[in-house]
Amino acid sequence: MSGKPVCGNADNSMIMFECPGCECVHGVSVNGQPNAMGATWGWNGDFVRPTFTPSILVRGTMPITDQQRDRIMAGEPFLPKDVVCHSFVRDGQIQFLPDCTHKLAGQTVPMEPWE
Repeated sequence: MSGKPVCGNADNSMIMFECPGCECVHGVSVNGQPNAMGATWGWNGDFVRPTFTPSILVRGTMPITDQQRDRIMAGEPFLPKDVVCHSFVRDGQIQFLPDCTHKLAGQTVPMEPWE
C-alpha cells in the first residue's frame, strides 16, 4: 500500500473516514455486518483510495451550542437545524451530492489523511 491512509478500521466491520463537509467522522458498515439501521456497504478494501457502494447518506440534527441553550432557557424560540450529508466515495474522492446541507454540496474533494 503506497500513500497515506484516508480511512481507518474501527473494527472488522466498520470503516471510518473524516468528512470535510460535516467536519466530523463518518463510518460505514462493511463485510456484510449491518449498522443499526440495517445498512451495509461494499468496499474495495483499500485504505488509501477507498470506494464504497452505494452512496452514503447521513442525516441528523445539529447539536445546540451553549449560547443557543442560554437563549432557549431565556424563552427565545428555537428550531433545530436538520443536517444532510449525501455522498459517493470513489477512488479516494468524496463526491458530495446537491442535497447536502453543508458548504461542500455539489463538489468533489480528495479524502483527508486518517489520523
